[in-house]
Amino acid sequence: MRFTTLNDWLGWQETLHPRAIDLGLERVRTVLRRLQPKSPPFMVITVGGTNGKGSCVAFLEAILGAAGYRVGVYTSPHLLRYNERIRINGVAADDQALCEVFARIDAARNDLSLTYFEFGTLAALEIFYKVGVEIAVLEVGLGGRLDAVNAVDADAALVTSIDLDHTDWLGADRDSIGYEKAGIFRPDRPAICADSDPPPRLIEYAHRIGARCLLVGCDYRFTRTGITWRWQSSKLQLDELPAPVLTGEHQLGNAAAVLMTLSSLQPRLPISVDAIRAGLTRAELLGRFQIVPGPVEWILDVAHNPRAATVLADNLRARPCTGQTLAIVGLLADKDAHGVIEVLTDTIDAWYAVTLEGMRGRTGIELVTLLRDEVSVPAIAVANTQEACQIAQAAARPGDRVVVLGSFHTVAPVLAIQPWSSDFSLPSSRET
Repeated sequence: MRFTTLNDWLGWQETLHPRAIDLGLERVRTVLRRLQPKSPPFMVITVGGTNGKGSCVAFLEAILGAAGYRVGVYTSPHLLRYNERIRINGVAADDQALCEVFARIDAARNDLSLTYFEFGTLAALEIFYKVGVEIAVLEVGLGGRLDAVNAVDADAALVTSIDLDHTDWLGADRDSIGYEKAGIFRPDRPAICADSDPPPRLIEYAHRIGARCLLVGCDYRFTRTGITWRWQSSKLQLDELPAPVLTGEHQLGNAAAVLMTLSSLQPRLPISVDAIRAGLTRAELLGRFQIVPGPVEWILDVAHNPRAATVLADNLRARPCTGQTLAIVGLLADKDAHGVIEVLTDTIDAWYAVTLEGMRGRTGIELVTLLRDEVSVPAIAVANTQEACQIAQAAARPGDRVVVLGSFHTVAPVLAIQPWSSDFSLPSSRET
């Protein structure tokens, strides 16, 4: 074995391939054939889209688990630990299992270079083969057509939404991006799209390859009915469903798309209404309008593009507070920071812009420059997320709330240090 610790394996993987992002399927398919010459013995549900992927994966994992299936889940990125990316029945893979599978992949690749994400994708698939899952839920990392998870054929593929993001790789308009997302569809298999305005090229591609295209508002519908909601398709109607435990009105759309995905796999994948109800109320997802109550409420949301920020703004308006709303924000350089700030302007009373390190990083000073062009409220640059938490905690009064938003690299440190807990304290004057 090349390394004995997970951190060593991951550090090496980050430097192995000449480019961090290098879309394409040939490398993954070559190594996967060497590891597992036969097609997966388990069903595969692939989830792509701009926003909502993580929520849909969480609903799928919870409902399938409640139905009694052995479920493997692969997601990215992680918030606290790499192990979160690969789960069996909700339990993250341990360090030893990951080190062992990385060693097998390393041996199988021979001298073929792999990206960090490709290593992770192969590791997930190899673990799913080994433990004998019945269903694998795979979250697309970037795009769809050339993303590593597309190396395996999906029994059903769900595209949640299409918006402008990763335009350097996917194209400059929704139509081009929709085409890339549609690449996870397969002939004669369910192809679900939850976007209420699907780009023409997505629909055209689905029809051209003979996929069974299923669209919201056409092939399935959902309606809120007081504190419950109704879901219906041409074959089935479910009444008085419990509201999704994940917060936000948009989660009804995500949950509805998941129900269409599961319904499209019947009768191969029997699921009771009781399992659906249980899954809707058990799904968990860190960092998606995650609320930590207290005298000062903390809200964590990895909204890092304008559409996600719009949803965040709507959720904040639907949950007014008696005091001020302070925002800690950090965004990578390739994200539309102007668009994110613009839609949140009237919901934030003060901004703390943090610096994100790395090749794709953006400084807090750069963000503050954008903020001062857009907002009339205070905006200051802060060295890092921990310092921003200290400043926000000192400034906040009972009834205020602190919203942490933007990159996973902004939200993850907050989950780690938990500034709302009694263990978190401000530095002494000597430390400052």
